[in-house]
Amino acid sequence: MFTPSRLTLARSLRGLSAAELARKAGVQARAVSEYERGVRRPKPVTVEALAGALGFPEAFLRAPEPPRPQHVPAQAPPTSQAAAAAQLAIEFNGWLERLFVLPQPNLPPPRTSPDDTRSRWRLDHSPAPNMVQLLESHGVRVFSLPVDCTAQEAFSCWHDGTPYVFLTPTATPEQARFDAAVQLAVLLGHGRPQEFAAEFLMPRQRLKGTDHRHWHVARDKFVQRANVLSLAHGGMTRRETSKLLTKVFKVLRENGTTPLHVAKELHLGLEELNGLVFGLVLTALPGGGEQGPKSRAHLTLVH
Repeated sequence: MFTPSRLTLARSLRGLSAAELARKAGVQARAVSEYERGVRRPKPVTVEALAGALGFPEAFLRAPEPPRPQHVPAQAPPTSQAAAAAQLAIEFNGWLERLFVLPQPNLPPPRTSPDDTRSRWRLDHSPAPNMVQLLESHGVRVFSLPVDCTAQEAFSCWHDGTPYVFLTPTATPEQARFDAAVQLAVLLGHGRPQEFAAEFLMPRQRLKGTDHRHWHVARDKFVQRANVLSLAHGGMTRRETSKLLTKVFKVLRENGTTPLHVAKELHLGLEELNGLVFGLVLTALPGGGEQGPKSRAHLTLVH
C-alpha cells in the first residue's frame, strides 16, 4: 500500500521541492509529481528510496490518508511546511484521544468581547494565567511548529470541531503569550485580533500604576497599550508550558509507553514528535526503550 498524500506531506515537512526530492531519492524528476498525484504507483524499492531520502519510516508513506486542517483563518496563513506540521499535530491529537479523555472545546460564542471572555472564564481583571494552559483547559489543542519554521507566524485552525493553535518555537516568552491571545481572538472570529489580545491580557481599567512585568507581556506591547506610562526593564524568564502535554507524557510513561513508542505508533521519528511539543514541555522527550503500553484503557486527565 502507498498513500500519495503522505509523500506530499513528508516532502512538505522537509521543505523540499519535488525536483529536490527526486535528486535525493535517485528517481526521475517527474516521477515524484506523478506519485503524489496518484498517476503512478512506486515500486517497493522506490518507496524505500523515497522514505530514506525524506528521513521517514516507510510505514509513514503507507499509512492511511492524513487529516487536513479545516477552517484556517486568513490571518498569517501557514506555509506548506507549517500546514504539514499541523497535519502531524492533528494526527497526534487523534491518537491521544483514543487513550485519554481530553478537555472538550468550550469557547465563548463568536466575537465575544475580551471583557466578556474574561468574565466567562472567571478571570476578573487580574493578569491572565498561563495562556497555553488556559486555552487547553477550554479544549484548545496547543502545539509548537518545528524549529525550522522560523518564518511562520503563529496560526490557528479547526478540525472536526476542535480548535488548534500553533506557536512559533523562536518567539520570546512574552511574544508567545501574546500570540496565544491573538489566536484566541482569531478562533473567536474577531476582525482585529491584536486589539482583542491587548485588551484580554491588559484590561484598560487596571493598567494605571502597573508595568509590563505585572501583565507578563513584552515592554513594547505594554507601551503601545499604555502609551504614557514610564516602564522598567525586565520580563518573563521562560515560555509558558503545557500542563496537558506534560501530564499526558507522564501518564503514558507510567503506563509503560515511552515517547519512542508514541513516535513509532505515529510512524514518525522522535525528532518530529519533539518538534510538536518544543517549548511546551520543560525538556526534550527522551527516547526510552521499546516497551509498549501495559494497558490500552482510556485515561482521564484531571485538571
